[in-house]
Amino acid sequence: MLEITNLIKRYGQDEPVLKGLDLAVEGNSVVAIVGASGAGKSTLLRCINRLVEPTSGSIKLNGTEIVNLRRRELRRVRRKIGMVFQGFNLIDRLTVMENVLAGRLGYVSLFQAVTRRFPAEDIERAFALMERVGIAHYANKRADELSGGERQRVGVVRALMQEPEVLLADEPTASLDPRTSEQIMMLLQSLASELSLPVLINIHNVAQARSYTDRIVGLRHGTMIFDGTPVEFDKEALDAIYGGIESPEDASTTPERGSKERESDHDPT
Repeated sequence: MLEITNLIKRYGQDEPVLKGLDLAVEGNSVVAIVGASGAGKSTLLRCINRLVEPTSGSIKLNGTEIVNLRRRELRRVRRKIGMVFQGFNLIDRLTVMENVLAGRLGYVSLFQAVTRRFPAEDIERAFALMERVGIAHYANKRADELSGGERQRVGVVRALMQEPEVLLADEPTASLDPRTSEQIMMLLQSLASELSLPVLINIHNVAQARSYTDRIVGLRHGTMIFDGTPVEFDKEALDAIYGGIESPEDASTTPERGSKERESDHDPT
């Protein structure tokens, strides 16, 4: 279970990006985080894995407080928080298998990491997961030879190699064409069910949020103003979240480009 209580994030002396956010996610639910650019969506995900430092508040993963952890303890907890990035964050010169095994770097020694001598069970799990998402035949291919959808599948498998207790996906379909983005959303939905894994997806595409998630959380100016099912996410809720600034069509197709929200995409492993 992921439990967030009174989460506040402020950059310098500016108005807080997140304003006392409360959120609990458990089980194998898929939760969409929606809102206009600058609403706090990316900041929320990055606070969970501490790529962004919360100003105050509490974030607990299965009872472990994350906010106050340092160094070794933080690295240990980060292993349990998988992250899928909009920009894929693959090492292009490495093979698909090598990129996937990067998800195990938090579990092996420095010598094993440098020499890429991963345990046999890690390699077996990598092949099984790649087979599950349809990229096993690319195991020895360089990452930069893949299409966008294939690269994102590699990113998903890398995150799953961490054996995460929660999976975060930050605009996972924004760099993909419509058909491929639908496939990635279906994949995340099915994996959440198969692995009993809670998934939080920061997404701009409202239609996909309605189709592929169990719950939608709407943010506006750092405040949660909607929390309900896709059926409950009606025009009134949409207008409240986007404030008439964006039409539903804009909200469904425009990738986020928040200025202070989007920090550099670093793999927490």
